[in-house]
Amino acid sequence: MSKILVIPDAQVKPGVPTEHLRWAGQYAVHKKPDVIVCIGDFADMPSLSSYDVGKKSFEGRRYRDDIEASREAMRLFFQPINEFNDQQRRNGKKQYKPRLILTLGNHEERINRAVDSDPKLDGTISIDDLKYREFGWEVYPYLEPVVVDGVAFCHFFTTGVMGRPVTSAQAMLNKKHQSCVMGHVQGRSIAYATRADGKAMTGIFVGGFYQHDEEYLKWQGNAQTWRGIWMLHAVNDGAFDEMPVSLDFLRRKYGT
Repeated sequence: MSKILVIPDAQVKPGVPTEHLRWAGQYAVHKKPDVIVCIGDFADMPSLSSYDVGKKSFEGRRYRDDIEASREAMRLFFQPINEFNDQQRRNGKKQYKPRLILTLGNHEERINRAVDSDPKLDGTISIDDLKYREFGWEVYPYLEPVVVDGVAFCHFFTTGVMGRPVTSAQAMLNKKHQSCVMGHVQGRSIAYATRADGKAMTGIFVGGFYQHDEEYLKWQGNAQTWRGIWMLHAVNDGAFDEMPVSLDFLRRKYGT
């Protein structure tokens, strides 16, 4: 059995608060999950957004700024882990080295799409600029699931030949027939089912992990966004006990 920490979409971009990522790192040091999964869209990459091109809000966006904002936020997340390991090393004690899994999201995929649409950018920009692997993550391509102890993780799971995201946690279980965890959708949703052999299946839409409001969601969409991280306890052959850990809880425990 294992313990897995899930980091939902962080949507990091220039100018938004990111100290909550350090709080998540502190929580990881405290609880020491065996595996940490970053579900994708850690970097927002607004400079490559086709949705905002031509709008006033698009003016002034720069690729370099997007990349640096993501790197700095990732450094914040790992800061408590690195500080703990430095102390353990000095004291000759065991360091904390979880397995790190990152499934790329559609916002990181904006980099590949930019290169595909303008071949002159080939070799100039790439997802490697985010330095996810250098931080220690196993990086999985956009929409390629990774299975850990019977649970499938992906930025989102698709339905039908057009590859659209599943519309609910229950639909995800019905389509994939195993426990699945996905991001992409701002709201929190959980569904349960049982396999023929009696094993439990759970599907989770994990919500988001950011403090700012997204302009495109407007008031109601932002109000419906669940914000936090998840701990999956006693993960074994697809069965687990899920525990949501809200952003408000992390702020109260670790915020200054």
